[in-house]
Amino acid sequence: MTAKPLNDLLNWRYATKKMDPSKTVPQEKVEAIIEAIRMAPTSSGTQPFEVFVVTNPEIRAKITEAAGGQAQIIDGSHVLVFAAWDNYTADRIDEVVDLNVAARGDLPMLHAYYDNLKSNYVPRDAETNYAHAARQAYIALGIALVSAAEQEVDSTPMEGFGPDAVDAILGLKERGLRSLVLMPLGYRDEDGDWLAPMDKVRKTRDTLVTEVN
Repeated sequence: MTAKPLNDLLNWRYATKKMDPSKTVPQEKVEAIIEAIRMAPTSSGTQPFEVFVVTNPEIRAKITEAAGGQAQIIDGSHVLVFAAWDNYTADRIDEVVDLNVAARGDLPMLHAYYDNLKSNYVPRDAETNYAHAARQAYIALGIALVSAAEQEVDSTPMEGFGPDAVDAILGLKERGLRSLVLMPLGYRDEDGDWLAPMDKVRKTRDTLVTEVN
């Protein structure tokens, strides 16, 4: 089967408003999306976030309540919860160093690089560091949305929820994490989703892009 061009897939995808609760995303497609998240680029390779793959209906119902009743969370078969580090610490950066040493060897330049990172990041206030970590998670979210489209799985990025409530539901505070964005996965209900038949709306290239030659 010939793969569809990426831009065709991006035109196909939309922020699905109504999922078909009778359909389940196959595990191999979920794994492909998760692997794309794992491979996403992040600043200095820190990957300062975790992803929770929630299928438990009771937990998803609680998350739905924390998200103002947005039904995609419970009507889809999975919801991904992106949770960013609440702060950068020396221990967390040292774990990144250990991964690099295991993969690339114990290089002096590697230690010098991450020592410099620690000297810049660790003294900063926690909110500044959380904001930086959150931006890295959003890179991975973008990759995840593209990967879902490649798998022809519907998805919806959601910021409209109570982070404190979701943090409590998943026990994130105890793990040094803060929920950032939700991404339900499922299959669109063609008949029940008012947005499904509508044309995609985007700015024109001339409006969006400025050429600097």
